[in-house]
Amino acid sequence: MLKKELILQGLDCADCAGKIEHEVSKKENDKDEDGDSRKKDIIKLVIGGALFAVGLIFKFQNWLELTIFLLGYIVAGGKVVLNAIKGIARGQVFSEHFLMSVASIGAFFVGEYPEGTAVMLFYLLGEMFEGMAIDHSRKSISALMDIRPDYANLKVGDELKKVAPEDVSIGDIIVVKPGEKIPLDGKVIEGSSMADTSALTGESVPRELGPGSDALSGFINKNGVLYVKITKKFGESTVSKVLDLVQKASSKKAPTEKFITKFARYYTPVVVFGALTLAIIPPLIIPGASLSDWIYRALIFLVVSCPCALVLSIPLGFIGGIGGASKRGILVKGGNYLEALNNVEAVVFDKTGTLTKGVFKVTEINPQNGYIDKELIEYAAYAESYSNHPIALSIISAYNTEIDKNRIENYQEIAGHGIKVNVDGKEVLVGNTRLMISENNECNEVDALGTVVHVAIDKKYVGNIVISDEVKEDSANAIKELKALGIGETIMLTGDLKIVADKIGKKLGLDEVYSELLPAGKVEIIESLEARMSQKGKIVFVGDGINDAPVLARADIGIAMGGLGSDAAIEAADVVIMTDEPSKIATVIKIAKRTRSIVIQNIVFALGVKAMFLVLGAIGVASMWEAVFADVGVAVIAVLNAMRALNMKSI
Repeated sequence: MLKKELILQGLDCADCAGKIEHEVSKKENDKDEDGDSRKKDIIKLVIGGALFAVGLIFKFQNWLELTIFLLGYIVAGGKVVLNAIKGIARGQVFSEHFLMSVASIGAFFVGEYPEGTAVMLFYLLGEMFEGMAIDHSRKSISALMDIRPDYANLKVGDELKKVAPEDVSIGDIIVVKPGEKIPLDGKVIEGSSMADTSALTGESVPRELGPGSDALSGFINKNGVLYVKITKKFGESTVSKVLDLVQKASSKKAPTEKFITKFARYYTPVVVFGALTLAIIPPLIIPGASLSDWIYRALIFLVVSCPCALVLSIPLGFIGGIGGASKRGILVKGGNYLEALNNVEAVVFDKTGTLTKGVFKVTEINPQNGYIDKELIEYAAYAESYSNHPIALSIISAYNTEIDKNRIENYQEIAGHGIKVNVDGKEVLVGNTRLMISENNECNEVDALGTVVHVAIDKKYVGNIVISDEVKEDSANAIKELKALGIGETIMLTGDLKIVADKIGKKLGLDEVYSELLPAGKVEIIESLEARMSQKGKIVFVGDGINDAPVLARADIGIAMGGLGSDAAIEAADVVIMTDEPSKIATVIKIAKRTRSIVIQNIVFALGVKAMFLVLGAIGVASMWEAVFADVGVAVIAVLNAMRALNMKSI
């Protein structure tokens, strides 16, 4: 059965006071519906504008002039009035539609026919500009949606059957032809090709795929034909998780967004009653004051007061920031995390797979007490044969011989220490210094830039193996960029030996290094760091997302490095960097700061202009024409400014 998912689409309407949350698309053909709606609006604008021009240019009798402007009003603003009535029926009185309807109808009652029609014409024009800007923003933000595959070529016997990705099961074999998207996660079993990963990672350099390579959904096959054995159902695939993350991002609102929504909820009723007071009180207390003049001022007050510029542009600014980050292969799970990144005071790194490549290689074999290299690596490989840890895999790879599991008995993994096992009846210990000490085996300290694995056989120390993990090329630069941004503390946490950790910390220019930690110890250090932060200060933890889930969850903001294809990374972190580049941490912080700057600009600009025109309207200086600019014009400018968050080329 084909699963269909409806996505809320509420950004087309410039309605205020939180209406974005109430908008739900009723049909699946939103793009066609939006296009038809825009065509209708253009037709309305042309006809209404023509009637408006005729009324202005030619001199008619009063009743005919009223008729022409009224027809133009109905064409341009009939839908607005209807929406206002519907809103009142639902108990949502203080909407933008209500404000515009009252102001424009009031203008007709005081004899200002051209201005009443002009309000609706300019409102319609402004809505069209806002809609086009938001559509552009939405398309940019949802560019990732293009990675959703349409079909899979399922291999059934000697034939290929085109099926929905949801209908493919684990273990099935699919064929991916040149130019096609890889629809599900799997492993290449035949063929070789280059894959475009930019939709997921933001990187333009293609990735080479061949037998044994991970083929992830969302990649685009460039040239060769690939036969892929599926390892995950579509709902659990990389592309599904990324799409789900992006779609949910806008639901997690930043504190500024929540404040603006709450502000609009109270602000609009206040100005409505303020306008009512402005229309009634002055004519009663000011000698010779004209009732129609003060009503006109009150109508101006209503037009200016609409907070749509804020209600639209503030969320759009944060969504734009999230979209701008996604273009660079950085997935931010919500505006709340984007805003929190402005207050980062400490960045805490895991070592393996974060600052280092996480690709371990045996670089030294140091046997002692009569053993030779081959024997030492053999016993270590047998001891590590049940482990999937990168260090264990590097030892097994160095042994490079098939392992006979029948030789192994009493396998025991000791958390944070190593492994205890019987091989050919001999007790073998493989692990760190703590394991050797706990089992009363004396071992030598090794001065090496790498992880040292000690080996003991039958209570006798027989040597060590040095495994090196190369530091990433841009790790040092990442630390420099963070310090340039004013990040006060850069810290590394690792379970590795102190001598190794200290050397890496010094090489990268880190402020502090904590080594030889168990998983629980990392959480404790994060908790102790909180006491050093200011009231608003945030702690970021950066890990590989595989074994750092507790720390990622405990930090104020968890950033998963190398999240491509890692379920744990996507689930546990608040921000996922889809490449292995630590420098992207500084990039996302810059994006957060730029986004906040744009949001603040919109708040100051919108409130400043509105405050000025509210005063000018109240004292009788501003007309309805200026009021329309103060509402629609400001909203359009604020929306266009918010869109800059999508295009941060200088970052």
